[in-house]
Amino acid sequence: MSEARRLTNAERCSLFLLDPDHMHLVAKVFDGVAEKRTEVRIAKDQGIAGHVAATGQLLNIKNAYNHPLFYKGMDKATGFTTRNILCFPIRDEDNIVGVAQLCNKIDGNFDYFDEQVANAFSIYCGISIMHSLMYKRIQDAQARSKLSNELMIYHMKVGNQDVVDVIMCPNPHDEPCFEKFTFTPRKILPKETPCYVLQMMHHLNFLEDFRIKQETLIRFILYVKKGYRELPYHNWLHAFSVAHFAYLCLRNFQLIERGYLTKLEALAYFVSCLCHDIDHRGTTNSFQQQSNSVLASLYSSEGSVMERHHLSQTLCILNTEGCNFLESLNREDYRRCLDLIKDMILATDLATHYKIHSRQLTMAEEGYDRTSSEHRYYLCGLLMTCADLSDQTKDWTETKRVAQLIYSEFFNQGDLEKQMGKEPANMMDREKASIPDHQVEFLTECCLCIFRILAVIFPSAKILVGAIKRNIICWKSSKDTFNKLCLEGKTSYEVLISQELETDIQATLKNIKKS
Repeated sequence: MSEARRLTNAERCSLFLLDPDHMHLVAKVFDGVAEKRTEVRIAKDQGIAGHVAATGQLLNIKNAYNHPLFYKGMDKATGFTTRNILCFPIRDEDNIVGVAQLCNKIDGNFDYFDEQVANAFSIYCGISIMHSLMYKRIQDAQARSKLSNELMIYHMKVGNQDVVDVIMCPNPHDEPCFEKFTFTPRKILPKETPCYVLQMMHHLNFLEDFRIKQETLIRFILYVKKGYRELPYHNWLHAFSVAHFAYLCLRNFQLIERGYLTKLEALAYFVSCLCHDIDHRGTTNSFQQQSNSVLASLYSSEGSVMERHHLSQTLCILNTEGCNFLESLNREDYRRCLDLIKDMILATDLATHYKIHSRQLTMAEEGYDRTSSEHRYYLCGLLMTCADLSDQTKDWTETKRVAQLIYSEFFNQGDLEKQMGKEPANMMDREKASIPDHQVEFLTECCLCIFRILAVIFPSAKILVGAIKRNIICWKSSKDTFNKLCLEGKTSYEVLISQELETDIQATLKNIKKS
């Protein structure tokens, strides 16, 4: 592109590549300094570049601002003033893959010679892009292979006896209050959890409705369980807790019976909750990108790095021999189920939630339309987010225990960031974190807002809103204890696990009950 700019005596050159998945043209803007690049996205049918991409015809524009197709937003985004433009398509063997744009010929307007140079250049540019894309695919394949090898090395295979042990388990699996939102799923022994997952899926009639082979389903569940690493928080018990909340929603809100979800959407919802954090590394998406990890190199261009990895590992397990419990579905339902699982796992990225939060709120206030595919998408995303954050709706003892696990992971990441020479966020820094303040902010600005939307749609969810409010009161009350013990030399985490904090909060809870 720099050579094309030199030959045509242009001030600036831009290369727009077509992003078919997101229906955008993505521009890398070069101003002569290779290190300084900014990315600009526009709709593929917008402006001059969009027109050239759609028609495949070269455009030579003498006065940009007088042209009806000129998109002034590009100048606003880049701080550049455009006078004239030479824009031409870039093709591979079959289709248009991008658009090149030369701006501001220094000594006048672009002429016929410049157009010929552009046409010749487009051929070589198309070949170069094809080679680059092929090289990127090779790199992606190598990265995926490396990740798959990591997973297989880290985890053992599921044996036939493991499946038999679940089938023949003699325990009754009849925990009291298991069907209530107040139940704490983390108290169930890890070795018993696969049996409970199977039981929940039986109670939801998934095996009967979708002709699921029990042995295949059990093997899938056991592989998923082994797919979680031994982390403080993002482990198998977290996945089990999230799936249990999905089960409670399906049962207590009667999501299938009342037409909020189809049976297939319900199956995808439950499975997504079970799989949504497979092979979590105990670090955030931003950390993956900052550390230039293999995951970041594979997924950062698409966003939601970890969530896309969880989805990839879910599909990897599903495609493992003897694990495809969806094999009885017809082709259309099978595709639809995988699409739903993709959407729901990606919805657990809070960044995704915040993008659609206002639309979810509008949906709840105006009334859920069962015939609207958009409303169904928003509801599934809401249900996934609520399930992922459901630990915050439990009693204080459980919520505090979960906080200990979460901050253990946070501080481990903070330590890694310090080793990398970076300054971690306060909530990730064991020396700076003010745990009660972080918790109050998270519960108030995130969890409370989300569960209030749920309660608008399902009034019986108000109990969950009430539980979050009680926990907010407890965290606010804990500030005095944190301040006192921190002044005595204890870290915020040491206060969190102290008996003195528990004693003080229990007194607060007694006062709440009295009032």
